[in-house]
Amino acid sequence: MIPTTSERPARPTTSPPTVTDDAIGTTIGPPFEADDDQAALALFAHLVTNTGAGAVLDVGCGPGRATAFLHDLGLTVSGIDIAPAMVEAARTAHPHLKFELGALTSIPRPDDSLAGVVAWYSIIHTPLDHLAAAWRELGRVLRPGGVLLVAFQAGSGEAVVKPNAHGSGATLTGYYHAPSDIVASLETAGFSLVDDRCRAAVFDHETTPQAFLIAAYSARTGSMTESTSRLT
Repeated sequence: MIPTTSERPARPTTSPPTVTDDAIGTTIGPPFEADDDQAALALFAHLVTNTGAGAVLDVGCGPGRATAFLHDLGLTVSGIDIAPAMVEAARTAHPHLKFELGALTSIPRPDDSLAGVVAWYSIIHTPLDHLAAAWRELGRVLRPGGVLLVAFQAGSGEAVVKPNAHGSGATLTGYYHAPSDIVASLETAGFSLVDDRCRAAVFDHETTPQAFLIAAYSARTGSMTESTSRLT
């Protein structure tokens, strides 16, 4: 069952420090992604392809881990990140792909230009009441029927301060969003849920379930829902 929350985390007062690519690596896989996580990315790629393909953007791409994974699945994909160090790390690790500066609320793409967007753990430092602006911006750049994949650490809305996150020396405030809250906020912004899945913590550093939500913007959700039912 998707958990709910009556609590709302406090607004952050500063931007989170950057976790280096040395701490999280530059490719998708253990010890950060399990088979279920990779299956969510594969389903996203399948749905994008089924809706006519087109450009895909990895928002908050970090060192390009999900970007490269989706490229290997055959998508035309690029990445943006708010941190210059992450953009440089992504360019170094994956020189065949395009990476540039950008943010969830300021995406350097025209209206209706993307077939899909991935926010792979890109909302984990954003409180729930700030996400509406991000969903509006994603809706702006996605074409009707465009596909969104959101991955995050699931909880009941609590804020957790993590000293020395991933061994980086950085102190980060993370938000363990309730999946039901994220679904509700997406639906308010004009998205329709296509697939939701949640796995238990399996790696040593994990303390919460991991959630993966796929949604479509405005249109063509029916055909994607049928595709999902055949794959799960």
